Amino acid sequence: MTMTTRRVALISGAGRGIGFAIAAELLKAGWAVSVGSRTAPAGLGAVGSETLHWSAYDARDAASETAWVDAAVAYFGRIDALVHNAGILSETPVIEASEAEVDDLLQVNVKSPLRITQRAWPHLKNSDRAKVVVLASLSGKRVRAPQSSLYSLSKAAVLNLTHGIRHCGEADGIRATAICPGFVATDMAAKCDEEIMDQLTRPEDVAVIVRTVLELPNTASVAEVPINWRVESEY
Repeated sequence: MTMTTRRVALISGAGRGIGFAIAAELLKAGWAVSVGSRTAPAGLGAVGSETLHWSAYDARDAASETAWVDAAVAYFGRIDALVHNAGILSETPVIEASEAEVDDLLQVNVKSPLRITQRAWPHLKNSDRAKVVVLASLSGKRVRAPQSSLYSLSKAAVLNLTHGIRHCGEADGIRATAICPGFVATDMAAKCDEEIMDQLTRPEDVAVIVRTVLELPNTASVAEVPINWRVESEY
C-alpha cells in the first residue's frame, strides 16, 4: 500500500477495554490505526481496509514487536504515534514476589513498550508531529496497599520510561506523554465494589484524552495526565 495521507497510530492491546476505545476514537477522528494484539480486533471495522491494520503482537515475544512495526510501515508507509496500552496486573506484594513474576511484569509493562519505541524511532523522526503515549497508572505515582506494590513498581518504571522518551525525542520534535488513570471500568476493575462500578472512569473518557494529547501541536508538550473517578483523600 502507498503512503497514506492520514496520521498513523500504532496501538497495543486494542482488542478490548481502553485500547479498543482509543482505536475507535482515533478512527472516528480520521486517523489510520495499526492494532497490535494477540487476536484480530472485532468491532472496529474491516481489518485490511484503508484505515485499519492488524498484526499479531505478544508483549512476551520480541520478534512480534519488530514484525508489527515493520508490517505497519509496509502497510501505511509511516508512523506518527505510538500508544502503549497493553499491560498486565499483579496483586502480589513486593516482599512476596518471585523473581519470575517480577521479570514477567517488567517484560510486559516496561520492556516491550521500550523495544517497540526503539524499533519505531526512525519512523517517528520522519513525522512532523510524532507522539508516544504510554498508559501508565496512578499506581505509578503512589502505592496504596501491599497488594498493589509490585504492580506500582512496574508502572513507576514505565512512567519514568515515558519521561526518558520525552528527553530523547526533544531535538526531533517527538513528544511523549504518560496517561495515568485510576480505576477504569474494564476487566481489571472487576473486583471493585459493585456500587461504585457505574462511577468509574469509562474507557471512552480515557480515549478522548489520548486523542487530545495526540493532536496537540508541538508547542504544547504534556508530560503526564492523571485521571481519576474521584478526588483522592491522600496521595
